[in-house]
Amino acid sequence: MARASATAVPSPVDAGAQAAPSLWVAARRRFLRSATGMLGATLLVLFGLMAIFAGQVSPYDPIHQDFRIEREAPSATHLMGTDEFGRDVFSRVVWGARVSLQAGGVAASIALVAGLFLGMTAAYYRGRTDGLVMRLMDVLLSFPYLLLAIGIVAILGRGLLTAMIAIGIVYIPNYARVVRGAVLSVGARDFVEAARAVGARDRRVMWQHVLPNVLAPIIVQATLNVGTAIIDTAGLSFLGLGTQPPTPDWGNMLSAGRSYIIDSPWIATFPGLAILATVLAFNLVGDALRDALDPRLL
Repeated sequence: MARASATAVPSPVDAGAQAAPSLWVAARRRFLRSATGMLGATLLVLFGLMAIFAGQVSPYDPIHQDFRIEREAPSATHLMGTDEFGRDVFSRVVWGARVSLQAGGVAASIALVAGLFLGMTAAYYRGRTDGLVMRLMDVLLSFPYLLLAIGIVAILGRGLLTAMIAIGIVYIPNYARVVRGAVLSVGARDFVEAARAVGARDRRVMWQHVLPNVLAPIIVQATLNVGTAIIDTAGLSFLGLGTQPPTPDWGNMLSAGRSYIIDSPWIATFPGLAILATVLAFNLVGDALRDALDPRLL
């Protein structure tokens, strides 16, 4: 007599559970399907490669002066023309990408680390700690961003490093508020209470149970803030408080080119377009990440 097959047939419920993608896998798929997100990511890759390989991409020394060709219009020899000192604008834009991306990334990282620590501490311990931290954030938010950054640079001194520190301090309240709201929401869930009930220390609960569940809004905020940090550090350089000449920086290139905007508009136009394209790319990626990481779209 033939033996009946003992192979178990998976139920539709089990098959559906196995097929359900995780949050990060589903977010990656949605991001890759976003046309604007992929456009922004492509632009960021191009600018990143340009900054990394600036020495190979730029055809001329960005600080070499040649007064025989000062304010020469764009041509096959100088794709973006030359500035008031005869320096190649294209080479300066390429090297300026390295400075600007570095400034935006470092400033956003400073704000991220400090805001993450303060926001998690305030939301987890609450009470007086929460009140003290958030009142400090309110004080920082009461100042206009650029005015506060100028004040910090005036205290610390001019330079790219102090400009990055100033912008980082200015952006701390943004991260602190986002992190605090997310931690307050996650902290009331059952798995956090269960971790506390079994005797897990506060540090373990915050970094292993709470933080992984609040990464989505932090990633989006960080992506968007890099773009605005590039604008603000360029603004400080425009005012003469950031990167100092002759180091190429999109901000100080705009500042130098404003005096020749009528007769030689290319001196200021191309650095301005570089800032526009970079910030637009970060915004496109940030918006796509926000949509991709929204759990309601699963």
